[in-house]
Amino acid sequence: MKVTEHLKKAKSTLFSIEILPPLRGKSIQSIFECIDPLMEFKPPFIDVTYHREEYIYKKKEGGYLEKISIRKRPGTVGICAAIINRYKTDAVPHIICGGFSKHETENALIDLQFLGIDNILAIRGDAIKSEAAFIPEPDGHGYAIDLIKQIVHMNKGKYLDDELQDATPVSFCIGVAGYPEKHFEAPNIKSDMKHLKAKIDAGSDYIVTQMFFDNQKYFDFVKKCREMHINVPVIPGLKPITTKKQAAILPKTFHIDIPEDLLEEVEKCKTDKDVREVGIEWCIQQSRELKKFGVPCLHYYTMGSAENTRRIASKIF
Repeated sequence: MKVTEHLKKAKSTLFSIEILPPLRGKSIQSIFECIDPLMEFKPPFIDVTYHREEYIYKKKEGGYLEKISIRKRPGTVGICAAIINRYKTDAVPHIICGGFSKHETENALIDLQFLGIDNILAIRGDAIKSEAAFIPEPDGHGYAIDLIKQIVHMNKGKYLDDELQDATPVSFCIGVAGYPEKHFEAPNIKSDMKHLKAKIDAGSDYIVTQMFFDNQKYFDFVKKCREMHINVPVIPGLKPITTKKQAAILPKTFHIDIPEDLLEEVEKCKTDKDVREVGIEWCIQQSRELKKFGVPCLHYYTMGSAENTRRIASKIF
């Protein structure tokens, strides 16, 4: 079932999660250990992130360097299939621009359709660590909107091979990312909202936000969306702070603000165990306010740990 169908038929705020594929060499059991404790809250869909290939250079005999491709977290498509099989719950794979040509993207989408997957979160993805800025693959997409347009064309039965006759349309529900505090590459919030509007106008069906810790940021973001006639569901993404290190790293990594009240409470903590309690309680209060506001779904970034999300959800759902 499509995410938008789940949202439309729901009588109250839904619960959903995002999980990370395990590191290379780890079994899928780690995924099940993350999801199993959360199934009591009946997530209608589970997002699975995709991590693109990166490269390392190994020094060989003679002094030259050999470029070797690595992917630290493979398995997104397989994990989605396992989720559907084990939990009878819809899986939402993230499809990214980076690392794929248009033909490789088309092949991946065909595979997902054959697996019975109805939803895609379409994002550009980040630059790899060795690049100062995002660089698309040759014949790949440079922006999320281009990826969205390819999916929309396939939904209409238009494939890259123009000679295909009576090609079967796919039927993907398309989610996109939204940034209540602005995407870090956008020069200003107005410009960022214009890009978001273009992605919705191109055929996207719903928005999932970047994590935030100040609900007013989300409320303002939704208001801006509606003022620009972006009328699709806007799902808030949440994550509790669990260590002092995160309080320093998250703003740098995700280009978000930590509210003064939250930061003051974190700084008072003597141990990360204390920080975890502060972060979970803050996220509980965020969730309660957002649910009261009438959000369609509360989407939690588990980051591979079920317990924090389970504690929050037990107070909300």
